Amino acid sequence: MRTRDLNTWRQRRPGPHRVGRAALVWAVAYAGFGLACVLSGTSLLHIGGDGTGLGPAWAVVAVGMTAALISAAVVRYGMRPALRVPLLSACVLTGVMAFSLLMDVITLMAGQGVDSWASTVNKALAAAGAVLLAATARSDRVTAVPTGTAAPKPSAAPRSVQLAAWAGTLAFLPYAAMKTHWASGGTFAGVTGEEMLAVSERNGASGIFLTLESWGLDPTALLALLGVFQLWGLVRPWGQAFPRWTPFLRGRRVPRGLPLAPALLGAATLAPYGVVGIGYLVLVTAGAVTMRRGDFPSEGDALLVARIGITSFAVYGVALVVAARSYWLRTRPAA
Repeated sequence: MRTRDLNTWRQRRPGPHRVGRAALVWAVAYAGFGLACVLSGTSLLHIGGDGTGLGPAWAVVAVGMTAALISAAVVRYGMRPALRVPLLSACVLTGVMAFSLLMDVITLMAGQGVDSWASTVNKALAAAGAVLLAATARSDRVTAVPTGTAAPKPSAAPRSVQLAAWAGTLAFLPYAAMKTHWASGGTFAGVTGEEMLAVSERNGASGIFLTLESWGLDPTALLALLGVFQLWGLVRPWGQAFPRWTPFLRGRRVPRGLPLAPALLGAATLAPYGVVGIGYLVLVTAGAVTMRRGDFPSEGDALLVARIGITSFAVYGVALVVAARSYWLRTRPAA
């Protein structure tokens, strides 16, 4: 890169003070949100539809205040090496606070209501904070891409990555079959399709959701199909250049962030959700904890459905992590 181009890039690149101010504003707002939840008695963690007290709200206050102090130090003294570790630690904590955000997004896309809007807002704020804190931690590093670089030629992922994609695809088959069977009026785990439709309606499902269900099309199964499409887009060449069957776009490069952004969000949510869920199922199977039967006739029926759903999310989530990493490496600009 020419010296003038590099200097211009450095001048335009947000410095530690600028991104640190943005992180500071977020941290103060996040702590204020947590304090408002404490004062109003709003729970930010719901399990099985029931709140778990004000502990999570106090945790939000603590994380927000900690992040505010660290961000203020970055604004005052710059991005010092001594601040990087606590900053990244705060980033990890906010990432934990954003746990299962994508599940709420999927629930809303399926036309159903979330357990708590306050909890969903908390997860969204935490996700934004994790991005800001990570950007602040890297704000002193020069990672300019030299001029004259070109996107690499579209290529398929290695065989091992494609095998992971196959595993993620096949893992969704039992889940999609179960949901479609209910949508078509069948009975599974002691619950009929009509009863499942009534449960969806009671949970606030939208008119579109109920209409699709009446046609025998389960919206969550359709979303699973969309997830599989995204997974294969990360491992096949058509995920880097629009294929011939895409009108007006054929042959054009796919913007790198277009598949990566949802893939990283999905991987950060579904993989830990599934892995933690599998651990919970192991405890239930061993009799260490009990599972609420919810809308199912027995705990065994609820456990059967949970095994199908959580296993699907776990395997798909891990496959998405593997595929996203491969796509990231294969699409890096080369000189």
